[in-house]
Amino acid sequence: MANLNKVMLIGRLTRDPEVRSFATGGKVASFGFAVNNKRKNQQTGQWEDEAVFIDMEAFNRQTGRQLADIIEQYFRKGQQYFIEGHLKFDQWTSKDGEKRSKLKVVVDNFEFFEPRPGGMSGDTGTRGARTENPPKPPAMPGTSFDEPAPDLETPEPRGEEEIPF
Repeated sequence: MANLNKVMLIGRLTRDPEVRSFATGGKVASFGFAVNNKRKNQQTGQWEDEAVFIDMEAFNRQTGRQLADIIEQYFRKGQQYFIEGHLKFDQWTSKDGEKRSKLKVVVDNFEFFEPRPGGMSGDTGTRGARTENPPKPPAMPGTSFDEPAPDLETPEPRGEEEIPF
C-alpha cells in the first residue's frame, strides 16, 4: 500500500519562532502558522475566510540544510510564507495524568513571499535582490541558501508549425 505525507501551505506566522537547542547539538524552531479556508455563510450566501491555526517545527539536519537557524534569523510574526512539510503526530501524558496529542507540521522547505528584514529580499529563500520576473516555483529540497537562485527565462511562444500534435 502506498503512503504519502506531504503538506503545502501559504499563510502567515502567528508568533515569532521559539528556538530550542538539544544537548546533542541539534536545534528546533517552533512557530505558529495561520491559513484561511473558504466557507459559505448559509445566512448571507457570502464566502468567508475561516482561519486555521497550525503548530510548525523546523529542525537543523546533521547533513543538509539548517532550517531552524534560517527560520530563527529571518521569520517574523505577520510575514507570509509558502511552507512544504509533512505531518507529525505528538502524544504525551500531561502532569495531571491525562493523555494528550497534537498534530504538527514539520517544515521540509519554504519560500519567502515578502522581503526579509534587513533589506534582504527574494521569494525562494536565497540571498539576492528580487527582480520583476514572474514568481518562481517552490525551491527544491537541497537548494543552497548561500547561492542566488537561477533566473527562470520565459520560453518564447512557438509558432503553430512547431506544435508536435
